[in-house]
Amino acid sequence: MSKQRVLTGITTTGTPHLGNYVGAIRPAIEASKSAQLESFYFLADYHALIKCQDAERIKLSRKEIAATWLALGLNTDNAVFYRQSDVPEIPELCWLLTCMAAKGLMNRAHAYKAVVAANEEAGEDPDFGVTMGLYNYPILMAADILMFNANKVPVGKDQIQHIEMARDIAARFNHHYGNHFNMPEAVVDDKGSILQGLDGRKMSKSYNNTIPLFLTEKQLKKHINKIKTNLLEPGEAKDPDTSTVFQIWEAFASAEQTAQMRDKFAGGIAWGEAKRELFELVNSQLGEAREKYFELMERPADIEDVLQHGASKARAVSAPFIEKLRQAVGLRTFV
Repeated sequence: MSKQRVLTGITTTGTPHLGNYVGAIRPAIEASKSAQLESFYFLADYHALIKCQDAERIKLSRKEIAATWLALGLNTDNAVFYRQSDVPEIPELCWLLTCMAAKGLMNRAHAYKAVVAANEEAGEDPDFGVTMGLYNYPILMAADILMFNANKVPVGKDQIQHIEMARDIAARFNHHYGNHFNMPEAVVDDKGSILQGLDGRKMSKSYNNTIPLFLTEKQLKKHINKIKTNLLEPGEAKDPDTSTVFQIWEAFASAEQTAQMRDKFAGGIAWGEAKRELFELVNSQLGEAREKYFELMERPADIEDVLQHGASKARAVSAPFIEKLRQAVGLRTFV
């Protein structure tokens, strides 16, 4: 029986934070160690250009994210870890798929519709500020997935539509040119953690409420102390189910540790003490990886070597496949 092929992209526009780690990085790294899966993980740097035109920010983010995954133990012997921009067959496939994608389908993309709605509400032209990168984003995502015929694509609920679009485009291509693409399936972990940020909302760069993953110990303690809490005094029972402190604790703690902290909340633990224990828990789990991360950031050539090796593995799949697709659409030599 052939292995299931799983594919995940990481957009290179920011610094990884605790929410990224708990929701996506940690489970993906565990999957990279499985002998039953063929995992493809890539730095989505072409996608990053849609949202960010700061060249230095893109450059730094690619380095930070690659170092993060490697420091946390990504098994690059088992998994394929590469930069999207190091695989030229992906943008070529994107064009082949663009010629198959219906404009009406792209008109229904949630991200595009949200911008149009905001423009109309503001009295602007509906397409004000809309680039073709934003508009064609679902096609590039389809190319990422279909280039490697991924079976499973772990995504958040907001990305399910893009997997459905990839299936639609793949089916249309298959109808015209023969059966070349699998139908990828979205994998949504309803039990997966979406961490709250410093202000109690979802931890997100756009809310400026994140706890970066590899802060120094002093900075980590400072950020955890900033977590918003209510005004309940020490000795007063606190509700763990509405507490950001407890939610982050639960994401890092064992079942036994979680039960113990729940008892402490019922017993009226002081917020300062709860935050101190949270810092110690998170710091103990990230300390070793933090050291590796800072070492890697000082050795960019080592990161580059890993990514170039990953690109070679990726292209061993993509180069013969794009040649097959070229033949299918009629882009053939005359002899």
